Amino acid sequence: MKHNNVLPNQHFRKGWQTRVKTWFNQPGAKKTRRVNRIKKAAAIAPRPIDGLLRPAIRAPTVRYNLKLRAGRGFSLDELKAAGINRKEALTIGISVDHRRKNRSEEGLQANVARLSEYKSKLVLFPRKANKPKKGDASKEAVAAATQVSLGAVLPVVQPEQTDLKRKIEGAQSANAYYTLRIARSDKKLKGVREARAKAAAEEEKAKNK
Repeated sequence: MKHNNVLPNQHFRKGWQTRVKTWFNQPGAKKTRRVNRIKKAAAIAPRPIDGLLRPAIRAPTVRYNLKLRAGRGFSLDELKAAGINRKEALTIGISVDHRRKNRSEEGLQANVARLSEYKSKLVLFPRKANKPKKGDASKEAVAAATQVSLGAVLPVVQPEQTDLKRKIEGAQSANAYYTLRIARSDKKLKGVREARAKAAAEEEKAKNK
């Protein structure tokens, strides 16, 4: 303690019960969250619980761009290539991000394929059961439809890293690191080895006399 100050007399025991936060409601809160999830699933049925379909994107910067993740929404170019109207997309469970731009043809084609797969699996319920419109699902498909309740719609799958180490034709088979380490060791031990060889030669010469 610096300087000639009065030692603090802190009254930590005064009314401490009013300032302590407890978590005795944890089991009850867990049950409440579970009940709310069940209620939400029933309210939005038959739509997926996890919400809209998201694009597979790569995060910016070299540090994170090796990994695919779900993005905010599909770009307008992706929707156009997949043949989906931008205003119709949200009505059939597809997220849209009008600000996003495609920087690579591979990313564009991957998300177009994602949209095509979603369209092939989509069961579009008619607004009026007795008056189905063009593009609506049949009665049999509607009856057989189930709600996607486990995880995201078409979860993003990480591609297999195949280009980490590949063979290049015509390249030397020598290991550059190993070669450099051997050369460094030879240089360091040159004097010791020469002295050892000289001593061995003198010893052999002395024996022959």
